[in-house]
Amino acid sequence: MSGKLIKIAAGSLLLLGSVASALAGSVTQPGETVGIAAGTPLPQGFYLVDTTDWGCRNTKPEGTCVGVTIPVYAWSTPWTFLGARVQLLAATPAVDVGVNDTFYKAGWYNPLTSTQLAWDLGNGWGFSYLVGMYWDVNSPTAWSTNDFNQRFALSYTGNGWNLTANAIWGINGNHVTSRPQLSPCPVSVQFPSNGCNPNFLNVDLTATKKFGKWEFGWVGYYSTDLSTPVPGYLKQKQFAMGGLVGYDLGPMIIQGYLTTDVYERNYGGNDVRGWVRVIFPLGDPFAAQAAPAPVVARR
Repeated sequence: MSGKLIKIAAGSLLLLGSVASALAGSVTQPGETVGIAAGTPLPQGFYLVDTTDWGCRNTKPEGTCVGVTIPVYAWSTPWTFLGARVQLLAATPAVDVGVNDTFYKAGWYNPLTSTQLAWDLGNGWGFSYLVGMYWDVNSPTAWSTNDFNQRFALSYTGNGWNLTANAIWGINGNHVTSRPQLSPCPVSVQFPSNGCNPNFLNVDLTATKKFGKWEFGWVGYYSTDLSTPVPGYLKQKQFAMGGLVGYDLGPMIIQGYLTTDVYERNYGGNDVRGWVRVIFPLGDPFAAQAAPAPVVARR
């Protein structure tokens, strides 16, 4: 191999390593559910919830920037099971990633389908359990695996508060795959282009208070790898926190929050990220119609 090709190959490996360290970890984006009372049943009906975020991690030698948009389609059904509201949710995320204008990829992310049971425990408390699957999709910005996803959320929403902890547990069907992805195995193992997909745990935290139409408060999130797909893989973990501001516009709710890592391990740098969420209630065409008032004939 010529000296020039060696330099190109070495540079590509350094770049790939930078992107890998920035993106590897959880299939569910850490922090994507903060600000939502995930343990509380939704009023019956259909909803569109879109969370969009963009931020950069100060990896070396070049910083890595990632943008994500996560449209979630939710149906709080008229059905109950074991006293819980049955809710159906699906998501079709998209991702773009760049390294200081020298590397850029964009595409679809793994879609999610899920079912959730949400209990109203009374006195402002709610608990939910979600089970779902992120599906493999052949995209340069997706994980080359199916991920079995479970979520356990506890919320208190009394007196204008939203105090929520949402634990998200992901189990990947393929820990090592033959198809390259943006989270490759370490370059020290035999097949550096293969995908490495660890199991993971995320915990999204919310503590906000409403004042009329306004909402203010603290948010935070923790994520950690739970498995080592191959020898030489370095488990990653992080904790980030920040502040949230929301406003109820009537037909929709808008939230914004800014987060930054206060601790990270094996990500290669701290991440600073801005988030915007819009929540659109779409109504309920299946709601029971009120019976028409009886016609009283005049005498």
